[in-house]
Amino acid sequence: MRYFLELSYNGTPYHGWQKQPNAISVQEVLEKSLSTVLRNKIDITGAGRTDTGVHAKQIMAHFDYEESLITDELQYKLNAILPSEIAIKKVYLVQENAHARFDATSRSYEYHISFVKDPFGIYKSYYFKKPLDVDAMNEAAKILLNYTNFKCFSKSKTDVKTYNCTITNAVWENNGDQLIFKISANRFLRNMVRAIVGTLIEIGEHKLNNEGLIAILKSEDRSKAGYSVPAHGLYLTAIEYPQIIYKK
Repeated sequence: MRYFLELSYNGTPYHGWQKQPNAISVQEVLEKSLSTVLRNKIDITGAGRTDTGVHAKQIMAHFDYEESLITDELQYKLNAILPSEIAIKKVYLVQENAHARFDATSRSYEYHISFVKDPFGIYKSYYFKKPLDVDAMNEAAKILLNYTNFKCFSKSKTDVKTYNCTITNAVWENNGDQLIFKISANRFLRNMVRAIVGTLIEIGEHKLNNEGLIAILKSEDRSKAGYSVPAHGLYLTAIEYPQIIYKK
């Protein structure tokens, strides 16, 4: 039987989602906790990778288990032993061929910028000291929806088969002393959101205009785009799946 775990985590103490030697990851901690509760070695597959320090308000992962599980009971037991930075929100029984990564139809991220220095929010948002032209940033964000090749925002030396993504939403919203960038797409490249945010910040500082952004997109050259903003302001916020994968 296959199960989906819906979880959230504060990425500050972890070296990203994926298991790696000599560094603690969310995947490693979750697998150890699942294996402890179920008294079997359990491997999990995540919906995607997040980098060191990136947070997730919602992420999915799947695992297989031979026996039928009481999902609410598993959720309770996992939350009882997981570190405080990781929380299981729900456990779902799904179709046996359902895949947390490949069946996702949409992913959404937020990037948080704070204009006020906050010692308690130091790992929750990017403290930015200069004012930004949010209207200009929103006009530029609309341009992203007209393109599909985002190689210019992709981390170099990545092994993807295509740099094409379909962005369905990209908007900046004021939230008091914070500015939040919201973006949704069918898929994202490594470092893509952080590079987009860094480039749009240059628009907001009037260091770059819309024509310059279009030239960057057409160049397919990462070195021409803006800087990659710090990881701790980034949140994976939602992953959507076809309802047919869930068993009732």
